[in-house]
Amino acid sequence: MPISLDIRNYVARVTIDRPEVMNAINAAAEAELEAVWSELEHASNVRVVVLTGAGDRAFCVGADMKSAAGPSGLDYWASARRGGFGGISLRDTLDVPVIARVNGHALGGGFEMVLGCDIVVAADDASFGLPEPRVGRMPLDGGMVLLQRQIPHRLAMGLLLTGRRITAREAASCGIVNETVPRRELDPGGAAHRTARRGRCAGITVAGRHRGLALA
Repeated sequence: MPISLDIRNYVARVTIDRPEVMNAINAAAEAELEAVWSELEHASNVRVVVLTGAGDRAFCVGADMKSAAGPSGLDYWASARRGGFGGISLRDTLDVPVIARVNGHALGGGFEMVLGCDIVVAADDASFGLPEPRVGRMPLDGGMVLLQRQIPHRLAMGLLLTGRRITAREAASCGIVNETVPRRELDPGGAAHRTARRGRCAGITVAGRHRGLALA
């Protein structure tokens, strides 16, 4: 299964499990992610979600354009995605906070998924970018809308128009990342999990604040 879901102590951990392709998303993974988010929307035993990628190279490098299964090229870009990339970048129906545990490269759609999360904890050697301009594409699954809302305009345009990658430290300095930590602190008991535990507040309080901020 390309996506795994583990729920313990009110914390749901969603893992993109395709490390052999740097956790790129193909049609099967996209369908499973949508199913996971739909399930979590109705889960009474979840108060916070941690989203991450398997392995230590990448969080997610976007769409798997080399996959033999599913659409490719223009067909892929023309496909509608109600919740944005990975079902999360533009999703507005999930009432619990989502923490991105960024364990490596977050590029293209992977970066869009990060932008769709509420809190971001990144390994200090992680990187972020929207390389679409370099291949004649546009980040239409959330990047063009979310990036310029979350960081100053000229910083956003610099990334959107050039496809430049930035380090975790740069991402933190402009407000994309909440906290950068040594890679070992991303493991169980580390920064992302400490943050998740802090997020296990009373369910109705978390849901109400999250929805109110999303609508603001």
